[in-house]
Amino acid sequence: MVVLNKIYTRTGDDGTTALGSGERRPKYDLRVSAYGTVDETNAAIGVVRLHLAHAAELDRMLGAIQNDLFDLGADLAVPQREGKAERLRLLASQVERLERDIDALNAPLAELSSFILPGGTPAAAYLHVARTVCRRAERIIVELAANPAEPVSDAAIQYMNRLSDFLFVAGRSQNDNGARDVLWAPGANR
Repeated sequence: MVVLNKIYTRTGDDGTTALGSGERRPKYDLRVSAYGTVDETNAAIGVVRLHLAHAAELDRMLGAIQNDLFDLGADLAVPQREGKAERLRLLASQVERLERDIDALNAPLAELSSFILPGGTPAAAYLHVARTVCRRAERIIVELAANPAEPVSDAAIQYMNRLSDFLFVAGRSQNDNGARDVLWAPGANR
């Protein structure tokens, strides 16, 4: 359980922050950027949830995702080290649940004939904002994982990759199952 009695500690006033392992890192450290951008993704999803009308099932899915994103942040905040007791890690089952949710949302969607532009309904537009923040988080996590000294679980990378797909499909679902998607017209303004 997490207990937060005092919000400010002054320990970060020197430009460092503590990982979940207690190790201190600069606030610009790639691992800190990774879990910080996961937190941004979570906040963007919180904004989406304010704009859902008559979408209780999607709201439920997004609530589960927000909880997963806290799990992912905890996973990233404690680097995996051999010989150390395992902490909270994202699981393949969380990725699989996300895939099932993507399939359920995608089933009724109109077929795509072009790329789509972010827009349509407010909920869809905010879902696209969340998708782009998610993609940025994924890029940072993949960059972090490329360093052998900074292990990242496969499930963490897979989850963020699926989450961006989920957010894309969810955006289309909020555009009347694709009927209100704004299609890209290549070269239309030449």
